Amino acid sequence: MSLNPAMLAIRFLLELIAIASFGVYGWRAFDSPWKFLLVVLLPLIAAALWGTLAVPGDPSRSGEAPVSVPGAVRLVIELAIFFGGAALLWAAGLPKWALISVAVLVLYQALAYDRIAWLVKA
Repeated sequence: MSLNPAMLAIRFLLELIAIASFGVYGWRAFDSPWKFLLVVLLPLIAAALWGTLAVPGDPSRSGEAPVSVPGAVRLVIELAIFFGGAALLWAAGLPKWALISVAVLVLYQALAYDRIAWLVKA
């Protein structure tokens, strides 16, 4: 399976937004000195999961998988981080941005049906 370069670029931007949303939540949801740690730690945890757990031969990546997981597991991780970022925007008191994020993510996932089918089979 080969991925459209435009879809890869959109996917990359969505990844960055989702991971940044974890930091936004860490900053806005906690009114204590812990927020300085959470604004860094939450996105790092999300990015570590995203970058480490992969399906071997994934065309949206280098094809390498530091920790190999089945396609269905990877799909759950991706959906959890993408839509988890939107949920955290809502929880951070940014419902408009959360809804926009969900709308864009649903549209992207609908257009990326071939990748979802590949992950389910992998």
